[in-house]
Amino acid sequence: MKPIWIVDDDESIRWVLEKALARENLATQSFSSARDAIQALQSGTPQVLVSDIRMPGASGLELLQTVKAKHPGIPVIIITAFSDLDSAVSAFQGGAFEYLAKPFDVDKAVELIRRALDESLREIDVEQSAAQTPEILGQAPAMQDVFRAIGRLSQSNVTVLITGESGSGKELVARALHKHSPRASQPFVALNTAAIPKDLLESELFGHERGAFTGAQAMRRGRFEQAEGGTLFLDEIGDMPLDLQTRLLRVLSDGHFYRVGGHQSLKANVRVIAATHQNLEQRVREGLFREDLYHRLNVIRLRLPSLRERSEDIPILARHFLSQSARQLGVEAKRLSPQAMQFLSQLEFAGNVRQLENLCNWITVMAPGQTVEIKDLPQDLVEERVHAPQPAQTVSAPASAAMSQPAGGEGGYPAPAEASHASWISLLEAEAAHMLAQEQPEVMDILGRQFEAALIKIALKHTHGRKNDAAVRLGIGRNTITRKIQELGIGGAEDD
Repeated sequence: MKPIWIVDDDESIRWVLEKALARENLATQSFSSARDAIQALQSGTPQVLVSDIRMPGASGLELLQTVKAKHPGIPVIIITAFSDLDSAVSAFQGGAFEYLAKPFDVDKAVELIRRALDESLREIDVEQSAAQTPEILGQAPAMQDVFRAIGRLSQSNVTVLITGESGSGKELVARALHKHSPRASQPFVALNTAAIPKDLLESELFGHERGAFTGAQAMRRGRFEQAEGGTLFLDEIGDMPLDLQTRLLRVLSDGHFYRVGGHQSLKANVRVIAATHQNLEQRVREGLFREDLYHRLNVIRLRLPSLRERSEDIPILARHFLSQSARQLGVEAKRLSPQAMQFLSQLEFAGNVRQLENLCNWITVMAPGQTVEIKDLPQDLVEERVHAPQPAQTVSAPASAAMSQPAGGEGGYPAPAEASHASWISLLEAEAAHMLAQEQPEVMDILGRQFEAALIKIALKHTHGRKNDAAVRLGIGRNTITRKIQELGIGGAEDD
């Protein structure tokens, strides 16, 4: 994590903030003038910037303007005297995150900086998820049509509507469209409109001004601003509420929008890619989706095939997901026997690629031995196949490159966290019984350490190595996770 910059000509204020943040294990870098900070921006950037508003030479407002022009995602906190409240208003208009009024309480100052830090790290998560974009490759004819469409659209900024079943990889196609477009160097921001509560979705899309509603303690940039110059992917667009459909239509029509509670029109230079598993034409007929918005989105339609339509890609996808899951857990990758691979290639996979990924996660955690046979697969899956009509012929398994998809639960076999409670408990009991039969000492300690290490590794993976966030996700204290990381010899954690 980058340091927090403190810019103030008053040495005592710099000293107080440095010491207070050091107690929170937060790195700082101090400057006695705005001009020094502006010069330092040429070689580095802060995670959060805290600046006095009145200093000899360049003012804090000039520094704010410079930072926002070059790095709009950096939260800036302005320090101001009560007599400078007019200047504080100007600071907010210039994009300041919040202001500290002198004299300020140190604990409240640290709390405010923490909030700004969370906002900054949230922006980083968006950028990192865009950077971790795998290629979509495959030899199935149905996927070749998708690749050709991506190639034709590579130099275009046209709006695209991606349709396909849940779990088929629509976000990956959107990322590929962005990656091969003229906007590739700019942000890719994804938002699942069905996953955000209706009363929060407007703020999530367009941002909000400080005080716009209860709990809006600071100005917040929405997804349109985060994606400025790049691509905004709106997944499950068919579930968007009608009133927000109207606002989205306005942005697509004239390229302008307002933050919630705002009065200043903002210009959006964003390419919109939308996706849905629903029949939008039917929703238009039912009055659930605006026809004019449908036509705005449906400039180019790209249909993504289900996994059933490209079953020849299942073997290499399975090998990819088994390898990926093994890396996440720090174990050796398991292998599917030819019979088990053929069995999977004949499945319907109602949950598509997502279901296959979840199944591979389950196999990595639950299947005994390194070579997985049909009998080692989830019992429900085997029984379902036994009672299902058999296909006329088996499917060959040519090599193809893998397509990764974020894990989920829709239509797929349960991911490890959702797997049968009895199954993993039984596996634990069996391992404990084996160790006890071998008269191994400290069975409780050995299995407990393995269990804790697996949980902490997965939590760190999901939080990009940030210990504090991992501790919150696991429901343990910051000191506890630090101690256990050291005791268990776990790497990949950041000192946040």
